[in-house]
Amino acid sequence: MAKSKRNATDVIDLYAKQDKIYPRQVHGLFARLRILSVLALLGFYYLAPWFTWNEKQAILLDLPARQFHLFGVTFWPQDFIYLTLLLVICAVGLFLFTAIAGRLWCGYACPQTVWTETFMWIEQFVEGDRNKRMRLDKKQWGAEKILRKTVKHALWISFALFTGYTFVGYFTPIRELWDGILTLSLGPWEWFWIGLYSLATYGNAGHLREQVCLHMCPYARFQSAMFDPDTLIISYDEQRGENRGRRKKSSDYKSQGLGDCIDCKQCVHVCPTGIDIRDGLQYECIACAACVDVCENVMSQMGYPKGLIKYTTEHSELGKPTKFLRARTLLYTTLFVSLISIFIYLVASRTPLDVNVIRDRNNLFTETFSGDIENTYQLKVLNMSQTSNEYTLSLSGVEGASIIGKTRFSLSAGEVLTLPLRVRAPRDKLTRRSNDIFFKINQVGLQQQRHTSKAKFLGPAR
Repeated sequence: MAKSKRNATDVIDLYAKQDKIYPRQVHGLFARLRILSVLALLGFYYLAPWFTWNEKQAILLDLPARQFHLFGVTFWPQDFIYLTLLLVICAVGLFLFTAIAGRLWCGYACPQTVWTETFMWIEQFVEGDRNKRMRLDKKQWGAEKILRKTVKHALWISFALFTGYTFVGYFTPIRELWDGILTLSLGPWEWFWIGLYSLATYGNAGHLREQVCLHMCPYARFQSAMFDPDTLIISYDEQRGENRGRRKKSSDYKSQGLGDCIDCKQCVHVCPTGIDIRDGLQYECIACAACVDVCENVMSQMGYPKGLIKYTTEHSELGKPTKFLRARTLLYTTLFVSLISIFIYLVASRTPLDVNVIRDRNNLFTETFSGDIENTYQLKVLNMSQTSNEYTLSLSGVEGASIIGKTRFSLSAGEVLTLPLRVRAPRDKLTRRSNDIFFKINQVGLQQQRHTSKAKFLGPAR
């Protein structure tokens, strides 16, 4: 007996293989909204690099040249503050929409959701509806299964490669990129990023799917900090739906002690993450509302009132009024609108000119034969616009001060000019040893575009 116990082996599975989810296609209001969202977002992603603006690619993030072209406006590394502000706006916007509408981002606009939806459309087109896909996967490998799987993965890979190609097209002119692919003349980094982004798209949208949402995305973990009883969620009306049970359409189910839920499990079959919304709100729910659409279809067929599964709030479920205007949403809205206004103002008032004034530190100052004081400077001027412009240079800050050197010059788009010059000032006009002066650069014919740089003018001690 003891020997048999010593020889007995207990196998404990530390990891259970994830069951494949076969979401059923659903029709309804929210399904149409998801389709429109996917078409709008993917349409912009794939078409935007092909748009031109002033005979240049409208959106081009030219990393080697350190120039970022966005619809006629060129940003440089010096403009990093704009990117920082834009990211803050996106974060606050996400907080606002989450506080009001829950996981609206996850269900309709997240790249993982958008591309997964597209890959599932391809899968349904090739392999058929939910039942056909399940039967196909259970079949032994044969001609039909090999053909359908090959076609599906070929379409997936083609779409993923086009996605990777488009992604790199935002950093390398997309028309030149296509010519480089045809002639196999792309650089190693371009090949690398096309391959990596294509592989990521194929893997995440084609194979991982809901696993990215469940195990890789942190948003579901910290979203509860932005939820409150007035946040929209998708909920099952347990009081109305229980007890569950199948019945005939014409039966008096109330007398049988049954609720409106006929236990058809359609809400589970359409869920892209495979949860049962009737078990309550779960972090796996991405608020895509597929269960709402299918349940409303079932309720219509049975002749029952709609809304067994619906968008609602915790307060609404308790019979309390929902408050959309509350401290949290008002704070987020105020901050969101303020940041957008600041961003628009900064971009609108931005001068596409960068000036760096470098004072000669080897010589504090020089006294001329006439008794005037001179300081030597070097100006580095960068034209950050997409056109060639002519500029004038002037000076203020010290009465009687003048520039000895070039005060009118031209710069091509993206050109940097190093301008050596001297500033001369009457000695009796210097009120202190260190005086503030201001170099002002105006664009000829456009006086409102002015750039002012502050510098120090040194003189003898008084």
